[in-house]
Amino acid sequence: MKTNSSAKKRFVLTGTGKIKRKHAFKSHILTKKAKKRKRNLTYFGEVHQADRNNVKILLGMK
Repeated sequence: MKTNSSAKKRFVLTGTGKIKRKHAFKSHILTKKAKKRKRNLTYFGEVHQADRNNVKILLGMK
C-alpha cells in the first residue's frame, strides 16, 4: 500500500507513537491576529484521538 504523499509532508511521528501536526491559519492575513495567537500557532500540536487512525492509514502504518 502506498503512503499518501501529502500526509507524509504534514505529519511527524514521535518516539512514543503520537502524531504531531502544525497549526493552520499562520500563513497570511497576520496583521489582524494578536501576537499571542500567532505565537501559539507556531508550536506543533498533537493529532486528536478521533483522527489518529485515519492519519495512520494515510501514512501506511495500518
